[in-house]
Amino acid sequence: MEVFHLILLIFILACAVCVALTKNLVVAAVVFMGQSLALSVIWILLQSPDLAITEAAVGAGVDSLLLFAALKRVRAIDREAAGKRGEADAPNGEE
Repeated sequence: MEVFHLILLIFILACAVCVALTKNLVVAAVVFMGQSLALSVIWILLQSPDLAITEAAVGAGVDSLLLFAALKRVRAIDREAAGKRGEADAPNGEE
């Protein structure tokens, strides 16, 4: 069981570093969701199911929806998709 706790700790720390260092905002949001789910597993291991359910619902659910909505609102998702297709980021559709 100690090994599992250590793996969870390393995973959470790796997620935090990845979110801080990544330049792709969508990837950062997805990694943040994974970190929240790992934290909910830790709450289960600490025998606190009410906090685990709250972390899973709020951390991985509501926060992620808000992050994706904010990224869509500032058009970060559209720019990243356009960058993958090789299109230039021209304001107002100008090229």
